[in-house]
Amino acid sequence: MQSFSRGWSFLKQAWSMAFKDKDLLKPSIYALVVGMIVSVVGILPIIGAAILLGDSQFGKIILFILGAILIFVQFVVTYVFSAMTVYLIYGYLAEGDGRMDKAWSVVRRDFFDILTLAAASTVVNLLRNAARQNRRGGIASGLARTATGLLEALWTEASYLVLPAMVIDDLDLKNGMQRILKITKENLLLIGISTVGVRWVTGLIGFVVGFGGFLIALGVGGGLAYVTGGDTVISIIGIAIGALIFFTLVMVASVINSYTSTAYHTCLYIWAREVEKAQATGQPVQVAAPAPLAAVLG
Repeated sequence: MQSFSRGWSFLKQAWSMAFKDKDLLKPSIYALVVGMIVSVVGILPIIGAAILLGDSQFGKIILFILGAILIFVQFVVTYVFSAMTVYLIYGYLAEGDGRMDKAWSVVRRDFFDILTLAAASTVVNLLRNAARQNRRGGIASGLARTATGLLEALWTEASYLVLPAMVIDDLDLKNGMQRILKITKENLLLIGISTVGVRWVTGLIGFVVGFGGFLIALGVGGGLAYVTGGDTVISIIGIAIGALIFFTLVMVASVINSYTSTAYHTCLYIWAREVEKAQATGQPVQVAAPAPLAAVLG
């Protein structure tokens, strides 16, 4: 319960930063819009290939390649805008202002490293999907699904922390992973991850907002249809309005999750980084966490 309470407190601290500097939120909104466009554009050739090539072996190969490309591009979009958020938060905490021009400059500098991170995430995602689809093999198949599920969970957490290492310290994927592993072994990250339940809070918000949006959409669509006695045109309009409400609320939940998670892991990395520096110089002074995290941990 304390972990959840701290997660909620951090969310309020993170959004307090965003309300003071609106630039911090922009990348999360851009990521949502661009991601939707990429998904729509990317799904069209997949549908076309499925219709033209059918269930042939060649068709399956083409569908796999197109699917992998779409997943990769989606990861690239996510990481590009998350990298911007990381730098904006770092700039805000360090200088009191997160500047978009500097964030774009850092993304251009680290673009190749972002591509390698996206490629690694794509591989993990494909392995997980392959294990889920393989329902044969009994125990071996079950173990494979469990192992790839664990790999995906660990990699997702690692990627959240590697990205700040790339952006703040200009590290490539290999050196970023080594740095995160080193910091983790020294228990500089485990404390924050285990005591602040940001994932629980964002997950609950996503569920509540999504389910609430579904109920509202159902009420609007069904209500208009009932009031008009099932009039076709009004029913269609009601369904359209309900769907718009639902997807709008889902988008809001997505932005909340994306920004809050990125802000949390960025603060966590900055704190671990400063503690590491203090330890390297032999300083006995306890290093304070970044303001949003310090307010939560006390």
